Amino acid sequence: MTASPSPAPRKVTLYRNGSVYTAADPFATAMLVDGDTVAWVGAEQAATSIADSSMEVIDLQGALLAPGFVDSHVHLTETGIALDSLELGGVRSAAELLDAVAGFCASASSEGGTVLGHGWDETLWADAALPSRDELERAAGGKPVYLSRVDVHSALVSASLAAASGLEGLDGDENGGQVKRDAHIAARLAARSLPAGALRGYQRAALAEAAANGYVALAEMAAPHIGGVEDLVLAAGWNSADRAGRAFPEVLPYWGELAGSADQARSILEGLGVAVLGLAGDLNMDGSIGSRTAALRSDYSDEPGERGSRYLSVDEAAAHLAACSVLGIQAGFHVIGDAGLDAALEALDRAAVDVGEQRIRAAGHRLEHVEIADQDAIERLAKYSVTVSAQPVFDARWGGGDSLYAQRLGSRHTGMNPFGSFYAAGVPVCFGTDSPVTPLRPWSSVRACLEHHNAAERISARAAFLGHTRAGWRAARYRNPMAGQLVPGAPASFAVWEVEELMVQVADGRVQSWSTDPRARTPLLPALDTGDDPVCLQTVLDGVELFSNGSLGS
Repeated sequence: MTASPSPAPRKVTLYRNGSVYTAADPFATAMLVDGDTVAWVGAEQAATSIADSSMEVIDLQGALLAPGFVDSHVHLTETGIALDSLELGGVRSAAELLDAVAGFCASASSEGGTVLGHGWDETLWADAALPSRDELERAAGGKPVYLSRVDVHSALVSASLAAASGLEGLDGDENGGQVKRDAHIAARLAARSLPAGALRGYQRAALAEAAANGYVALAEMAAPHIGGVEDLVLAAGWNSADRAGRAFPEVLPYWGELAGSADQARSILEGLGVAVLGLAGDLNMDGSIGSRTAALRSDYSDEPGERGSRYLSVDEAAAHLAACSVLGIQAGFHVIGDAGLDAALEALDRAAVDVGEQRIRAAGHRLEHVEIADQDAIERLAKYSVTVSAQPVFDARWGGGDSLYAQRLGSRHTGMNPFGSFYAAGVPVCFGTDSPVTPLRPWSSVRACLEHHNAAERISARAAFLGHTRAGWRAARYRNPMAGQLVPGAPASFAVWEVEELMVQVADGRVQSWSTDPRARTPLLPALDTGDDPVCLQTVLDGVELFSNGSLGS
Protein backbone atom coordinates (compact mmCIF):
# COMPACT_ATOMS: atom_id res chain seq x y z
CA MET A 1 0.00 0.00 0.00
CA THR A 2 1.32 3.45 -0.90
CA ALA A 3 1.52 5.79 2.06
CA SER A 4 -0.44 9.00 1.68
CA PRO A 5 1.76 12.08 1.46
CA SER A 6 2.17 13.98 4.67
CA PRO A 7 0.61 17.46 4.72
CA ALA A 8 2.88 20.38 3.96
CA PRO A 9 4.12 22.11 7.11
CA ARG A 10 2.26 25.26 8.01
CA LYS A 11 4.11 28.50 7.46
CA VAL A 12 5.05 30.33 10.66
CA THR A 13 5.83 34.04 10.44
CA LEU A 14 6.95 36.44 13.17
CA TYR A 15 6.28 40.13 12.63
CA ARG A 16 8.28 42.34 14.97
CA ASN A 17 9.62 45.85 15.62
CA GLY A 18 6.38 47.64 14.85
CA SER A 19 3.07 48.49 16.46
CA VAL A 20 0.27 45.89 16.56
CA TYR A 21 -3.32 47.10 16.95
CA THR A 22 -4.78 44.53 19.33
CA ALA A 23 -7.02 44.39 22.34
CA ALA A 24 -4.78 41.67 23.78
CA ASP A 25 -1.91 44.06 24.52
CA PRO A 26 -2.06 47.80 23.72
CA PHE A 27 1.75 47.93 23.77
CA ALA A 28 2.30 44.98 21.44
CA THR A 29 5.09 45.38 18.91
CA ALA A 30 5.13 41.83 17.53
CA MET A 31 2.77 39.12 16.30
CA LEU A 32 3.26 35.43 15.48
CA VAL A 33 1.21 33.90 12.66
CA ASP A 34 0.92 30.10 12.50
CA GLY A 35 -0.68 29.09 9.21
CA ASP A 36 -3.98 30.97 8.99
CA THR A 37 -4.18 31.92 12.67
CA VAL A 38 -2.78 34.50 15.05
CA ALA A 39 -0.75 32.47 17.54
CA TRP A 40 0.64 35.20 19.80
CA VAL A 41 0.93 38.97 20.22
CA GLY A 42 3.25 40.73 22.60
CA ALA A 43 6.32 42.82 23.26
CA GLU A 44 9.71 42.92 21.54
CA GLN A 45 11.60 41.21 24.36
CA ALA A 46 9.32 38.18 24.18
CA ALA A 47 9.59 38.16 20.38
CA THR A 48 13.35 37.79 20.70
CA SER A 49 12.93 34.65 22.78
CA ILE A 50 10.31 33.22 20.39
CA ALA A 51 12.21 33.75 17.13
CA ASP A 52 14.01 30.72 15.70
CA SER A 53 15.32 29.46 12.37
CA SER A 54 12.11 27.59 11.53
CA MET A 55 10.08 30.73 11.02
CA GLU A 56 10.16 33.69 8.70
CA VAL A 57 10.90 36.88 10.63
CA ILE A 58 9.67 40.16 9.16
CA ASP A 59 10.99 43.46 10.48
CA LEU A 60 8.10 45.93 10.47
CA GLN A 61 10.53 48.85 10.76
CA GLY A 62 8.07 50.78 12.91
CA ALA A 63 5.03 50.09 10.71
CA LEU A 64 1.50 49.56 12.04
CA LEU A 65 0.01 46.06 11.78
CA ALA A 66 -3.78 46.19 12.18
CA PRO A 67 -6.89 44.16 11.34
CA GLY A 68 -7.68 44.25 7.63
CA PHE A 69 -10.51 46.44 6.41
CA VAL A 70 -13.94 45.14 5.38
CA ASP A 71 -15.90 47.19 2.83
CA SER A 72 -19.55 46.61 3.63
CA HIS A 73 -20.93 47.75 0.26
CA VAL A 74 -19.21 47.44 -3.12
CA HIS A 75 -19.92 46.56 -6.74
CA LEU A 76 -16.97 44.65 -8.14
CA THR A 77 -17.73 44.78 -11.86
CA GLU A 78 -18.77 48.43 -11.71
CA THR A 79 -15.58 49.25 -9.80
CA GLY A 80 -13.43 47.48 -12.37
CA ILE A 81 -15.20 49.26 -15.21
CA ALA A 82 -14.66 52.63 -13.50
CA LEU A 83 -10.96 51.89 -13.04
CA ASP A 84 -10.55 51.05 -16.72
CA SER A 85 -13.00 53.37 -18.48
CA LEU A 86 -13.41 57.09 -19.14
CA GLU A 87 -13.05 58.95 -15.81
CA LEU A 88 -15.32 62.01 -15.71
CA GLY A 89 -14.96 63.26 -12.14
CA GLY A 90 -12.85 66.20 -13.30
CA VAL A 91 -15.08 67.58 -16.05
CA ARG A 92 -16.80 70.87 -15.27
CA SER A 93 -19.19 71.40 -18.17
CA ALA A 94 -21.11 69.60 -20.89
CA ALA A 95 -18.56 70.82 -23.41
CA GLU A 96 -15.68 69.33 -21.38
CA LEU A 97 -17.56 66.06 -21.09
CA LEU A 98 -18.11 65.89 -24.85
CA ASP A 99 -14.44 66.70 -25.45
CA ALA A 100 -13.47 63.89 -23.05
CA VAL A 101 -15.68 61.43 -24.93
CA ALA A 102 -14.24 62.51 -28.29
CA GLY A 103 -10.67 62.23 -27.01
CA PHE A 104 -11.30 58.81 -25.49
CA CYS A 105 -12.87 57.53 -28.70
CA ALA A 106 -9.86 58.73 -30.67
CA SER A 107 -7.55 56.66 -28.46
CA ALA A 108 -6.74 52.98 -28.80
CA SER A 109 -8.34 52.25 -25.41
CA SER A 110 -11.83 52.76 -26.85
CA GLU A 111 -11.63 50.09 -29.54
CA GLY A 112 -14.85 48.14 -30.00
CA GLY A 113 -18.06 48.02 -28.01
CA THR A 114 -19.82 50.65 -25.96
CA VAL A 115 -17.96 53.68 -24.64
CA LEU A 116 -18.17 53.36 -20.85
CA GLY A 117 -17.49 56.23 -18.47
CA HIS A 118 -18.19 57.16 -14.88
CA GLY A 119 -18.16 59.97 -12.35
CA TRP A 120 -19.68 63.15 -13.81
CA ASP A 121 -21.42 65.45 -11.34
CA GLU A 122 -23.32 68.38 -12.81
CA THR A 123 -23.65 70.06 -9.41
CA LEU A 124 -19.98 71.02 -9.76
CA TRP A 125 -20.53 72.70 -13.12
CA ALA A 126 -21.12 76.44 -13.55
CA ASP A 127 -23.86 75.53 -16.04
CA ALA A 128 -25.61 72.29 -15.08
CA ALA A 129 -27.08 71.76 -18.56
CA LEU A 130 -26.40 68.21 -19.78
CA PRO A 131 -25.47 67.14 -23.31
CA SER A 132 -28.11 65.59 -25.55
CA ARG A 133 -28.09 62.07 -26.92
CA ASP A 134 -27.27 63.32 -30.40
CA GLU A 135 -24.34 65.36 -29.07
CA LEU A 136 -22.98 62.27 -27.33
CA GLU A 137 -23.46 60.27 -30.51
CA ARG A 138 -21.47 62.78 -32.55
CA ALA A 139 -18.70 63.07 -29.96
CA ALA A 140 -18.30 59.27 -29.96
CA GLY A 141 -18.25 59.02 -33.73
CA GLY A 142 -21.39 56.88 -33.77
CA LYS A 143 -20.35 54.48 -30.99
CA PRO A 144 -22.88 53.67 -28.26
CA VAL A 145 -22.17 55.67 -25.07
CA TYR A 146 -23.06 54.97 -21.43
CA LEU A 147 -21.72 57.44 -18.84
CA SER A 148 -22.85 56.79 -15.26
CA ARG A 149 -23.37 59.71 -12.91
CA VAL A 150 -21.15 59.66 -9.81
CA ASP A 151 -23.97 58.07 -7.76
CA VAL A 152 -24.68 55.44 -10.49
CA HIS A 153 -28.42 56.10 -10.16
CA SER A 154 -28.66 57.80 -13.53
CA ALA A 155 -26.58 58.06 -16.66
CA LEU A 156 -26.03 59.88 -19.93
CA VAL A 157 -26.64 57.73 -23.01
CA SER A 158 -26.18 58.25 -26.71
CA ALA A 159 -28.94 57.95 -29.29
CA SER A 160 -27.72 54.57 -30.54
CA LEU A 161 -27.58 53.06 -27.06
CA ALA A 162 -31.04 54.44 -26.27
CA ALA A 163 -32.40 52.77 -29.39
CA ALA A 164 -30.63 49.46 -28.70
CA SER A 165 -31.88 49.48 -25.10
CA GLY A 166 -35.52 50.03 -26.05
CA LEU A 167 -35.85 53.06 -23.78
CA GLU A 168 -38.83 54.67 -25.49
CA GLY A 169 -41.80 54.76 -23.15
CA LEU A 170 -39.91 53.52 -20.09
CA ASP A 171 -40.20 55.39 -16.80
CA GLY A 172 -37.21 57.69 -16.48
CA ASP A 173 -36.66 58.20 -20.21
CA GLU A 174 -36.45 61.96 -19.87
CA ASN A 175 -35.72 64.67 -22.38
CA GLY A 176 -32.04 65.04 -23.16
CA GLY A 177 -29.31 62.50 -22.60
CA GLN A 178 -29.99 61.57 -18.96
CA VAL A 179 -31.91 58.44 -18.00
CA LYS A 180 -33.23 57.42 -14.58
CA ARG A 181 -35.27 54.65 -12.94
CA ASP A 182 -36.45 51.90 -15.37
CA ALA A 183 -34.83 53.57 -18.36
CA HIS A 184 -31.50 53.65 -16.56
CA ILE A 185 -31.76 49.98 -15.63
CA ALA A 186 -32.38 49.06 -19.27
CA ALA A 187 -29.51 51.21 -20.53
CA ARG A 188 -27.07 49.91 -17.92
CA LEU A 189 -27.87 46.26 -18.57
CA ALA A 190 -27.47 46.80 -22.30
CA ALA A 191 -24.18 48.70 -21.90
CA ARG A 192 -22.59 46.10 -19.65
CA SER A 193 -23.77 43.03 -21.51
CA LEU A 194 -20.22 41.75 -21.64
CA PRO A 195 -18.60 38.32 -22.08
CA ALA A 196 -17.67 36.40 -18.95
CA GLY A 197 -13.97 36.97 -19.57
CA ALA A 198 -14.42 40.74 -19.58
CA LEU A 199 -16.55 40.67 -16.43
CA ARG A 200 -13.97 38.52 -14.70
CA GLY A 201 -11.20 40.91 -15.75
CA TYR A 202 -13.07 43.88 -14.31
CA GLN A 203 -13.71 42.03 -11.06
CA ARG A 204 -10.08 40.97 -10.82
CA ALA A 205 -8.99 44.60 -11.21
CA ALA A 206 -11.38 45.69 -8.45
CA LEU A 207 -10.17 42.98 -6.08
CA ALA A 208 -6.53 43.86 -6.75
CA GLU A 209 -7.29 47.54 -6.05
CA ALA A 210 -8.97 46.55 -2.78
CA ALA A 211 -6.07 44.35 -1.67
CA ALA A 212 -3.58 47.15 -2.44
CA ASN A 213 -5.53 49.37 -0.05
CA GLY A 214 -5.70 47.03 2.92
CA TYR A 215 -9.07 45.34 2.38
CA VAL A 216 -9.40 41.67 3.29
CA ALA A 217 -13.13 41.36 2.53
CA LEU A 218 -15.77 43.08 0.42
CA ALA A 219 -19.56 42.80 0.59
CA GLU A 220 -20.68 42.45 -3.04
CA MET A 221 -24.15 43.93 -3.52
CA ALA A 222 -25.37 42.15 -6.63
CA ALA A 223 -28.89 42.50 -7.99
CA PRO A 224 -30.90 41.71 -11.12
CA HIS A 225 -31.04 45.38 -12.13
CA ILE A 226 -27.27 45.84 -11.79
CA GLY A 227 -25.62 42.91 -13.51
CA GLY A 228 -27.59 39.72 -13.20
CA VAL A 229 -26.86 36.29 -11.78
CA GLU A 230 -23.74 35.78 -13.93
CA ASP A 231 -22.13 38.75 -12.19
CA LEU A 232 -22.98 37.28 -8.78
CA VAL A 233 -21.67 33.81 -9.64
CA LEU A 234 -18.39 35.23 -10.91
CA ALA A 235 -18.01 37.39 -7.78
CA ALA A 236 -18.69 34.53 -5.39
CA GLY A 237 -16.30 32.32 -7.37
CA TRP A 238 -13.26 34.30 -6.21
CA ASN A 239 -13.65 32.71 -2.78
CA SER A 240 -12.73 29.33 -4.27
CA ALA A 241 -9.52 30.68 -5.84
CA ASP A 242 -6.50 28.51 -5.16
CA ARG A 243 -4.95 29.97 -2.02
CA ALA A 244 -1.64 28.38 -3.00
CA GLY A 245 -1.64 30.71 -5.99
CA ARG A 246 -2.91 34.25 -6.37
CA ALA A 247 -5.39 35.01 -3.58
CA PHE A 248 -7.96 37.77 -3.37
CA PRO A 249 -9.99 39.50 -0.66
CA GLU A 250 -12.93 37.44 0.53
CA VAL A 251 -16.20 38.26 -1.21
CA LEU A 252 -19.28 38.44 1.02
CA PRO A 253 -22.09 38.05 -1.54
CA TYR A 254 -25.62 39.45 -1.30
CA TRP A 255 -28.42 39.29 -3.83
CA GLY A 256 -31.04 42.05 -4.04
CA GLU A 257 -34.15 40.26 -5.29
CA LEU A 258 -37.64 40.63 -3.82
CA ALA A 259 -39.42 37.62 -2.31
CA GLY A 260 -43.12 37.59 -1.48
CA SER A 261 -43.07 34.47 0.68
CA ALA A 262 -40.69 32.07 2.38
CA ASP A 263 -41.23 29.56 -0.42
CA GLN A 264 -40.35 32.16 -3.04
CA ALA A 265 -37.27 33.24 -1.09
CA ARG A 266 -36.16 29.61 -0.85
CA SER A 267 -36.70 29.18 -4.59
CA ILE A 268 -34.64 32.27 -5.39
CA LEU A 269 -31.79 31.08 -3.19
CA GLU A 270 -31.81 27.60 -4.70
CA GLY A 271 -31.83 29.00 -8.23
CA LEU A 272 -28.77 31.21 -7.86
CA GLY A 273 -26.24 28.42 -8.02
CA VAL A 274 -24.08 30.00 -5.31
CA ALA A 275 -24.59 30.62 -1.61
CA VAL A 276 -25.39 34.18 -0.58
CA LEU A 277 -25.59 35.80 2.83
CA GLY A 278 -29.03 37.25 2.27
CA LEU A 279 -31.60 38.73 -0.06
CA ALA A 280 -30.42 42.21 0.74
CA GLY A 281 -28.19 45.05 -0.40
CA ASP A 282 -29.28 47.00 -3.44
CA LEU A 283 -32.89 45.91 -3.34
CA ASN A 284 -33.92 49.50 -3.84
CA MET A 285 -36.54 51.16 -1.71
CA ASP A 286 -35.58 54.45 -3.37
CA GLY A 287 -32.75 56.10 -5.33
CA SER A 288 -30.17 58.80 -4.65
CA ILE A 289 -30.02 62.44 -3.59
CA GLY A 290 -27.83 63.45 -6.54
CA SER A 291 -30.22 62.04 -9.15
CA ARG A 292 -33.23 63.32 -7.15
CA THR A 293 -34.63 59.80 -6.91
CA ALA A 294 -34.24 59.32 -3.13
CA ALA A 295 -37.76 59.34 -1.64
CA LEU A 296 -38.34 62.43 0.52
CA ARG A 297 -41.12 63.54 2.83
CA SER A 298 -41.04 67.02 1.28
CA ASP A 299 -39.88 68.51 -2.00
CA TYR A 300 -36.30 68.78 -3.19
CA SER A 301 -35.18 72.33 -2.49
CA ASP A 302 -33.83 72.81 -6.01
CA GLU A 303 -36.78 71.18 -7.81
CA PRO A 304 -40.18 72.07 -6.31
CA GLY A 305 -42.76 69.34 -6.81
CA GLU A 306 -40.16 66.56 -6.94
CA ARG A 307 -39.98 64.13 -4.01
CA GLY A 308 -38.06 61.29 -5.58
CA SER A 309 -39.12 57.71 -6.26
CA ARG A 310 -40.36 54.78 -4.19
CA TYR A 311 -39.59 51.49 -5.92
CA LEU A 312 -41.21 49.14 -3.40
CA SER A 313 -44.51 49.31 -1.54
CA VAL A 314 -44.71 48.80 2.20
CA ASP A 315 -46.61 45.56 1.61
CA GLU A 316 -43.87 44.23 -0.70
CA ALA A 317 -41.11 45.15 1.73
CA ALA A 318 -42.99 43.67 4.71
CA ALA A 319 -43.57 40.38 2.91
CA HIS A 320 -39.88 40.22 1.97
CA LEU A 321 -38.76 40.87 5.55
CA ALA A 322 -41.17 38.28 6.91
CA ALA A 323 -40.11 35.66 4.36
CA CYS A 324 -36.42 36.10 5.07
CA SER A 325 -37.01 36.14 8.82
CA VAL A 326 -38.82 32.79 8.64
CA LEU A 327 -35.82 31.34 6.80
CA GLY A 328 -33.41 32.96 9.25
CA ILE A 329 -31.53 34.89 6.56
CA GLN A 330 -30.76 38.56 6.18
CA ALA A 331 -33.10 40.83 4.29
CA GLY A 332 -32.48 44.46 3.56
CA PHE A 333 -32.95 47.41 1.29
CA HIS A 334 -31.16 50.36 -0.24
CA VAL A 335 -32.69 53.33 1.61
CA ILE A 336 -31.51 56.95 1.41
CA GLY A 337 -34.43 59.38 1.78
CA ASP A 338 -36.53 59.92 4.90
CA ALA A 339 -39.73 58.81 3.14
CA GLY A 340 -37.93 55.70 1.95
CA LEU A 341 -36.86 54.98 5.52
CA ASP A 342 -40.42 55.58 6.75
CA ALA A 343 -41.59 52.85 4.36
CA ALA A 344 -38.86 50.43 5.46
CA LEU A 345 -39.66 50.98 9.13
CA GLU A 346 -43.39 50.50 8.57
CA ALA A 347 -42.53 47.29 6.73
CA LEU A 348 -40.51 46.13 9.75
CA ASP A 349 -43.48 46.85 12.02
CA ARG A 350 -45.83 44.84 9.79
CA ALA A 351 -43.39 41.96 9.43
CA ALA A 352 -42.95 41.86 13.22
CA VAL A 353 -46.71 41.50 13.64
CA ASP A 354 -46.70 38.71 11.05
CA VAL A 355 -43.76 36.59 12.25
CA GLY A 356 -42.83 38.04 15.64
CA GLU A 357 -40.37 40.68 16.71
CA GLN A 358 -37.85 38.11 17.94
CA ARG A 359 -37.56 36.54 14.49
CA ILE A 360 -37.02 39.96 12.96
CA ARG A 361 -34.25 40.77 15.41
CA ALA A 362 -32.60 37.36 15.14
CA ALA A 363 -32.31 37.52 11.34
CA GLY A 364 -29.88 40.45 11.50
CA HIS A 365 -31.48 42.51 8.74
CA ARG A 366 -29.56 45.45 7.27
CA LEU A 367 -30.29 48.72 5.51
CA GLU A 368 -27.83 50.32 3.10
CA HIS A 369 -26.98 54.04 3.33
CA VAL A 370 -29.80 55.43 5.59
CA GLU A 371 -28.64 59.00 5.01
CA ILE A 372 -31.68 60.83 6.45
CA ALA A 373 -32.95 59.53 9.79
CA ASP A 374 -34.60 61.43 12.64
CA GLN A 375 -34.43 60.31 16.27
CA ASP A 376 -37.68 58.34 16.13
CA ALA A 377 -36.45 56.41 13.11
CA ILE A 378 -33.09 55.73 14.79
CA GLU A 379 -34.80 54.34 17.88
CA ARG A 380 -36.96 52.04 15.73
CA LEU A 381 -33.85 50.76 13.92
CA ALA A 382 -32.32 49.96 17.31
CA LYS A 383 -35.50 48.22 18.42
CA TYR A 384 -35.25 45.72 15.56
CA SER A 385 -31.43 45.39 15.73
CA VAL A 386 -31.18 46.50 12.11
CA THR A 387 -27.62 47.15 10.96
CA VAL A 388 -26.97 50.37 9.07
CA SER A 389 -24.35 49.99 6.35
CA ALA A 390 -23.15 53.56 5.79
CA GLN A 391 -20.62 55.36 3.57
CA PRO A 392 -18.78 58.13 5.49
CA VAL A 393 -17.14 59.65 2.41
CA PHE A 394 -20.61 60.64 1.19
CA ASP A 395 -20.57 63.31 3.89
CA ALA A 396 -16.97 64.29 3.17
CA ARG A 397 -17.71 64.71 -0.52
CA TRP A 398 -21.26 66.08 -0.56
CA GLY A 399 -21.94 67.41 2.97
CA GLY A 400 -21.45 70.91 4.34
CA GLY A 401 -22.97 74.30 3.64
CA ASP A 402 -21.97 74.70 -0.01
CA SER A 403 -22.56 71.19 -1.24
CA LEU A 404 -24.71 68.85 -3.27
CA TYR A 405 -26.76 67.95 -0.19
CA ALA A 406 -27.34 71.62 0.64
CA GLN A 407 -28.43 72.30 -2.94
CA ARG A 408 -30.84 69.40 -3.01
CA LEU A 409 -32.16 69.55 0.56
CA GLY A 410 -31.59 73.03 1.98
CA SER A 411 -31.38 73.08 5.79
CA ARG A 412 -32.24 69.37 5.97
CA HIS A 413 -28.67 68.52 4.93
CA THR A 414 -27.32 69.19 8.44
CA GLY A 415 -29.01 66.08 9.84
CA MET A 416 -27.68 63.65 7.25
CA ASN A 417 -25.55 60.59 7.93
CA PRO A 418 -26.09 60.70 11.72
CA PHE A 419 -23.30 58.34 12.76
CA GLY A 420 -23.01 59.68 16.30
CA SER A 421 -26.75 59.33 16.85
CA PHE A 422 -26.73 55.76 15.53
CA TYR A 423 -23.99 54.81 17.96
CA ALA A 424 -25.64 56.59 20.88
CA ALA A 425 -28.91 54.71 20.29
CA GLY A 426 -27.21 51.33 19.97
CA VAL A 427 -27.85 50.87 16.25
CA PRO A 428 -25.26 48.44 14.80
CA VAL A 429 -23.21 50.31 12.17
CA CYS A 430 -20.71 49.13 9.58
CA PHE A 431 -18.96 51.19 6.93
CA GLY A 432 -18.05 50.95 3.27
CA THR A 433 -17.52 52.96 0.11
CA ASP A 434 -20.27 51.92 -2.33
CA SER A 435 -17.37 51.70 -4.80
CA PRO A 436 -17.26 52.98 -7.51
CA VAL A 437 -19.33 55.82 -6.04
CA THR A 438 -16.43 56.63 -3.71
CA PRO A 439 -12.95 55.07 -4.00
CA LEU A 440 -11.54 52.13 -2.06
CA ARG A 441 -9.61 54.26 0.43
CA PRO A 442 -10.41 53.07 3.97
CA TRP A 443 -8.44 55.67 5.94
CA SER A 444 -10.22 58.46 4.05
CA SER A 445 -13.44 56.88 5.26
CA VAL A 446 -12.20 56.76 8.87
CA ARG A 447 -11.15 60.41 8.56
CA ALA A 448 -14.62 61.33 7.28
CA CYS A 449 -16.13 59.97 10.51
CA LEU A 450 -13.76 62.15 12.55
CA GLU A 451 -14.42 65.24 10.44
CA HIS A 452 -18.17 64.93 9.84
CA HIS A 453 -19.60 68.28 8.75
CA ASN A 454 -22.02 68.11 11.68
CA ALA A 455 -19.80 68.07 14.78
CA ALA A 456 -22.57 66.41 16.81
CA GLU A 457 -22.43 63.35 14.53
CA ARG A 458 -18.67 62.77 14.66
CA ILE A 459 -17.31 59.58 16.17
CA SER A 460 -13.84 58.67 17.40
CA ALA A 461 -11.17 57.13 15.19
CA ARG A 462 -11.38 53.93 17.23
CA ALA A 463 -15.16 53.65 16.71
CA ALA A 464 -14.75 54.40 13.01
CA PHE A 465 -11.94 51.86 12.65
CA LEU A 466 -14.01 49.15 14.34
CA GLY A 467 -16.92 50.05 12.05
CA HIS A 468 -14.64 49.45 9.07
CA THR A 469 -13.20 46.18 10.38
CA ARG A 470 -14.81 43.94 12.99
CA ALA A 471 -18.29 45.43 12.49
CA GLY A 472 -18.16 44.53 8.80
CA TRP A 473 -17.69 40.86 9.63
CA ARG A 474 -20.45 41.00 12.23
CA ALA A 475 -22.86 42.70 9.84
CA ALA A 476 -22.36 39.78 7.45
CA ARG A 477 -22.96 37.31 10.29
CA TYR A 478 -19.60 35.82 9.48
CA ARG A 479 -18.97 32.22 10.51
CA ASN A 480 -15.93 33.04 12.70
CA PRO A 481 -16.88 35.38 15.56
CA MET A 482 -13.22 36.28 16.11
CA ALA A 483 -12.79 37.80 12.64
CA GLY A 484 -11.71 41.42 12.64
CA GLN A 485 -9.43 41.34 15.67
CA LEU A 486 -5.84 40.30 16.22
CA VAL A 487 -5.78 38.10 19.29
CA PRO A 488 -4.53 34.51 19.75
CA GLY A 489 -6.86 32.15 17.93
CA ALA A 490 -8.25 34.79 15.56
CA PRO A 491 -7.88 34.61 11.76
CA ALA A 492 -4.59 36.07 10.54
CA SER A 493 -6.24 38.71 8.37
CA PHE A 494 -4.50 42.06 8.56
CA ALA A 495 -2.74 44.90 6.77
CA VAL A 496 0.60 46.56 7.43
CA TRP A 497 0.80 50.34 7.10
CA GLU A 498 3.55 52.92 6.84
CA VAL A 499 2.45 55.72 9.16
CA GLU A 500 3.84 59.10 10.14
CA GLU A 501 2.50 59.14 13.69
CA LEU A 502 0.21 57.12 15.96
CA MET A 503 -2.24 58.66 18.41
CA VAL A 504 -5.69 58.51 19.98
CA GLN A 505 -8.16 60.76 18.16
CA VAL A 506 -11.51 61.69 19.62
CA ALA A 507 -14.71 62.75 17.94
CA ASP A 508 -14.41 66.51 18.49
CA GLY A 509 -11.04 66.78 16.78
CA ARG A 510 -8.92 67.03 19.93
CA VAL A 511 -6.01 64.73 20.56
CA GLN A 512 -6.16 63.36 24.06
CA SER A 513 -3.28 64.68 26.17
CA TRP A 514 -2.68 61.16 27.43
CA SER A 515 -2.69 59.59 23.96
CA THR A 516 0.98 58.67 23.97
CA ASP A 517 1.14 57.95 27.70
CA PRO A 518 1.56 54.20 28.38
CA ARG A 519 -0.87 54.49 31.27
CA ALA A 520 -3.72 55.09 28.82
CA ARG A 521 -3.57 51.44 27.65
CA THR A 522 -5.33 52.50 24.44
CA PRO A 523 -4.25 50.99 21.10
CA LEU A 524 -3.06 53.73 18.78
CA LEU A 525 -4.14 54.49 15.23
CA PRO A 526 -2.54 56.63 12.49
CA ALA A 527 -2.77 60.39 12.82
CA LEU A 528 -5.24 61.41 10.13
CA ASP A 529 -4.95 65.19 10.46
CA THR A 530 -1.94 65.34 8.13
CA GLY A 531 -4.04 65.10 4.98
CA ASP A 532 -2.18 62.01 3.80
CA ASP A 533 -3.44 58.46 4.13
CA PRO A 534 -1.16 55.73 5.50
CA VAL A 535 0.55 53.68 2.79
CA CYS A 536 -0.34 49.99 2.58
CA LEU A 537 2.77 47.78 2.67
CA GLN A 538 1.12 44.36 2.86
CA THR A 539 -2.35 42.78 3.03
CA VAL A 540 -2.89 39.26 4.38
CA LEU A 541 -6.07 37.15 4.51
CA ASP A 542 -6.07 33.98 6.61
CA GLY A 543 -2.29 33.92 6.54
CA VAL A 544 -2.07 34.29 2.73
CA GLU A 545 -0.51 37.40 1.27
CA LEU A 546 -2.88 39.28 -1.03
CA PHE A 547 -0.66 42.29 -1.68
CA SER A 548 2.84 43.52 -0.98
CA ASN A 549 4.59 46.65 -2.16
CA GLY A 550 7.92 44.90 -1.66
CA SER A 551 9.28 47.04 1.16
CA LEU A 552 8.90 44.46 3.95
CA GLY A 553 11.52 41.77 4.18
CA SER A 554 13.04 39.27 6.54
